[in-house]
Amino acid sequence: MAPHQVAELDVRPLRKPDKHPTIFATYRALPVGGSFVLVNDHDPKHLRDEFEADHPGGFQWDYLSREPRDWRIQITKLATTPLPRILTDTRLPAGDPDATGAVWKLQVHERDLDSNIIALPPGGAIEAHFGPALDVLIHVLAGSGTLTTELGVLDLEPGALLWLPRRSHRQFTAGPDGLRYLTVHQRRQALPIESRPA
Repeated sequence: MAPHQVAELDVRPLRKPDKHPTIFATYRALPVGGSFVLVNDHDPKHLRDEFEADHPGGFQWDYLSREPRDWRIQITKLATTPLPRILTDTRLPAGDPDATGAVWKLQVHERDLDSNIIALPPGGAIEAHFGPALDVLIHVLAGSGTLTTELGVLDLEPGALLWLPRRSHRQFTAGPDGLRYLTVHQRRQALPIESRPA
């Protein structure tokens, strides 16, 4: 292959569930400055959204052809790894200021961690439960409240950093101004609330 030629990855024959994993595996294998030409039967807008979520500022996307059933995009790797970046401003409400529950969550596809911002309304609660089989860090962002443990109650104020050991008993209750906190934990498919053992 001549030095100026770029390898093509034609995903048109692949099953739909195999396309994006194959494309990202090809991208990961590139050296910095390396490229491949993606050949697809449509404009892969969702794929570009995934690249923007996982590699913002670290890739280049150039349309070479926009023919029916023959879209060609040259994708170039600009950085060795995804770039560090600011995800959100935790001092500000994420989305609707009156929303409750998980009001922000980490959206990066390839990651080892999960993270959420949880908002409880004034007097709201997450009822008593035993946590999942993973440790969770919690940073209180705003409002106030209490964390009821197996043997006592901890007051929650902005700036408090809590460690919830795996499977520990916990109940959150928001104060009169509500409670907002950031959680960080190892990634898993879900963060279930487990029933109290009999």
